[in-house]
Amino acid sequence: MSQPETNANEVAVAISTERFGFYAGFNQVVVLVPKLLLAALILWVGLSPSAAGEVLLSVQNWSTTSFGGWYVYVTAFYTVVCLALAIWPRTAHVKLGRSDEKPEFSMFTWLSMMFGAGIGIGMLTYSTAEPIFHFANNPDTIKGITTGLDENNVRNAYKWAMLHYGFTPWACYGVVGISLGYLSYNRGLPLTIRSALQPLFGRAMSGSAGHVVDIVAILATVVGLSVTIGYGVSQFASGLFNISGAQWLVGEGGKPTLLAQLFGLTLIVGASCLSAMSGLNRGIKWLSNINMGLSVFLIAFFVIFGATFFALQTFAYTIWDYLVALPAMSTTVWADNGVEPYTSLQSWQGSWTIFYWAWWIAFAPFVGLFLARVSRGRTIREYVIGAIVIPSLICLVWFTFIGATAIDLELSGVAQGSIVNADMSAQLFKTINLILTPGLAVALSVVIVILLLTFLVTSADSGILIINTLASGGNQSQKHTRHVVIWGVIFAVLIGVLLSAGGMDALRSVMIIGALPFSLVMVFMAISLVKALLNAEK
Repeated sequence: MSQPETNANEVAVAISTERFGFYAGFNQVVVLVPKLLLAALILWVGLSPSAAGEVLLSVQNWSTTSFGGWYVYVTAFYTVVCLALAIWPRTAHVKLGRSDEKPEFSMFTWLSMMFGAGIGIGMLTYSTAEPIFHFANNPDTIKGITTGLDENNVRNAYKWAMLHYGFTPWACYGVVGISLGYLSYNRGLPLTIRSALQPLFGRAMSGSAGHVVDIVAILATVVGLSVTIGYGVSQFASGLFNISGAQWLVGEGGKPTLLAQLFGLTLIVGASCLSAMSGLNRGIKWLSNINMGLSVFLIAFFVIFGATFFALQTFAYTIWDYLVALPAMSTTVWADNGVEPYTSLQSWQGSWTIFYWAWWIAFAPFVGLFLARVSRGRTIREYVIGAIVIPSLICLVWFTFIGATAIDLELSGVAQGSIVNADMSAQLFKTINLILTPGLAVALSVVIVILLLTFLVTSADSGILIINTLASGGNQSQKHTRHVVIWGVIFAVLIGVLLSAGGMDALRSVMIIGALPFSLVMVFMAISLVKALLNAEK
């Protein structure tokens, strides 16, 4: 069997791990520091929930104002790097692995795993909410170019929706996934975040500096997953309410109650731990195939019963509008100078674009490492097409066939504002209630809740496995049950106390703050990857 490619100047990354005891196989610094920091956060928020919620929101506002431009420009940089590597022949045909290596997973399973772990929950929550919100308000309506909730605003709504779910966000995963895949499978380095910086910093990645990189990655993963699971349990509660009508599930304004969210959180984390214990090739693979199958069923339903012609028109227009506007949308930063419309534009960008870029970056160490794990044997061009281009098109399909149906119901007067004014977690269910009889609406709600559960469990169990991989120096072997359960408990308690302190606003605050350090790590990863590819022997 041929060995991984090496370079004469290659310096190995050596990560020390414990040989005996409770943390055998783990690096104690990398595994304990995140736990201690998260425990301190949990205690602070748990003992002073109101005060903590106010502080977190204040720090979030400061970070979006101070670093909004950084987030915009750095994500544009990630996108350029990934697309350039896929286009340039010298790098496009580089395989992640040996030159004769075949992919481990079929195309269907590969795409299922990527979509399920990367964005499945967001699609169920935002397939209706994203187009509807931008249909009501977006930068073009703020500047007076179009009118909110009017037919002339549909194309602009979708253009901005795709900014947040198109090439740019998936490129965040791409930078991490390609870097780790190439340096691990082609250069023989451990499958951990610090390895991606080895071409720049050499032996330093074996010591304390490398520990810091992996710790930052673990913390970003925890906060990114926490927000995702938080949104997921909210929609889970709304789905249960649509099925059962139980009043304890929703409160004022149709928002899910804290009790309902905690119930869903307990159920999902428990199932995630069981799945994570079964490993990648059993539980996660099985769940990924199920949620992809259910996703196809849900889309097919809206193709048949939704606003199909309107959706097809929107799909075609959006591809053109998005590609034409992408350079400007990706590099425009609005500052609050105290004068309208710039104050409103800066507020919109902070609430939407900056939040999204932080969310994708926080999710990147987990999803990027996971995608590297399942993409061995594929070329960089295959990776970019399969992990950036195709998922962007899949997101557009969801937005157009589900979201456009909701918009059509509002434009025709059937909805009469019931979708626009509903809580984000309930907008999808409001849509199906309007196009189906009560019995069929309940039946489809059951399908959606099951799909949501599979997405949530897939994301959470994948995240737990990735965190253990990072903490063990890239060791991909299945970990003892106790370590899976410990991280599951940490997720459950952290999300629970943050929801108690300020609901989703507190979770959003922690994520936007926590993603910032890893965004810098990703810049070094991109530069390091380019350097390694350029220096590779032909």
